Amino acid sequence: MNDVNLKDFAFTGIERGEIADLRTLDASDKHRILHAGVDVDSDAASAVFMHMDQSTVHCKSHDPGLELLDFNVAMKRYDNLPEYAWKLIDRDKDEFTKNVAENTHGGYFIRTKPGVQIEKPVQSCLFLKADNAGQNVHNIVIVEEGSELHIMTGCSTAHGSTHAAHLGITEFYVKKGGKLTFTMVHNWGENATVRPRSVGVVEEGGVFQSNYVLMNAVGTLQMYPAINLNGRGAIARFNSIIVTPKGSHVDTGSRVIMNAPDTRCEIIARTITTGGTNIARGHIAGHAVPCRGHLECKGLILGGGQMLAIPELDATVEGVDLSHEAAVGKIAQDEIEYLMARGMDEAEATSTIVRGFLNVDIMGLDGPLAKAIQEQVEQIDANAM
Repeated sequence: MNDVNLKDFAFTGIERGEIADLRTLDASDKHRILHAGVDVDSDAASAVFMHMDQSTVHCKSHDPGLELLDFNVAMKRYDNLPEYAWKLIDRDKDEFTKNVAENTHGGYFIRTKPGVQIEKPVQSCLFLKADNAGQNVHNIVIVEEGSELHIMTGCSTAHGSTHAAHLGITEFYVKKGGKLTFTMVHNWGENATVRPRSVGVVEEGGVFQSNYVLMNAVGTLQMYPAINLNGRGAIARFNSIIVTPKGSHVDTGSRVIMNAPDTRCEIIARTITTGGTNIARGHIAGHAVPCRGHLECKGLILGGGQMLAIPELDATVEGVDLSHEAAVGKIAQDEIEYLMARGMDEAEATSTIVRGFLNVDIMGLDGPLAKAIQEQVEQIDANAM
């Protein structure tokens, strides 16, 4: 996963102009980003952001309780954001963070007003349209004290064959009593290189929930987001559903570090390989009491491929309550036989199990996005048969 040569991609010279109305995008691009969770024809968003190749092309907030700016604009307006920019992630962490730090194309800066509940989600899209394009984005999300926000972010290439690289830095700040739900849907392609780097801090009584969906091919993807629960009673939840077709190499995971008492976390991962390589990591650290964390990773192998589950529990004080459950294998024959005994044939029974395994209802997705994901589940189901 570390054999990426950034010189294979152009990180300059692929700028785009402003798009005042995203409904004017061509049908093909709309279809691709819909399968990444972004419905540009819908009005059900508090704010809309789009970054195409190396430019922010659309950035509008429709809610007075929400501030949305291009990252570079926010840096100029707020004197380089000394409290937030590069405070959670080291610029020199790896070659990808260095590349973003040296040449940030844009990204979103999102901040709520204290005590405000943003009813509609923020809709964000990070899009790669040009072949051989390299994209460097830096995102900062600040959920102020007592406020609530849902961000629906979709990342996609214009075509499944697009050769491109996405490097993304995201820093999350959830203040006292705030709640952030962050739903990310990836719709890359077989030649995409993807390297997100994300870290967050949750203060007293705050909640961070992450939903992640990847159901299509990707060349190589590596990410390991981390959330620090630094205030008493803070909570973090990670839900992910990942499918790796043949040719895809996916190394993902989630980390939660509980640094304060009465903190809780849960990491739930469902993974399927239909021929690709899937590495599922999970790490929960407990450094204060009482705290409680559970890590669950379940994987299915359908038609070949490799799956590796790496759960880690790290306790440094007496009384920490941590648990994990990891299972990798094929569909259990007794489950198939159970359904067949109730009138299904073998294909129907297998299909039912796969659909249940990839159930995204826990993420609360609805509308065109839920329909688009259901179409992908059906395609995976058909391929498995």
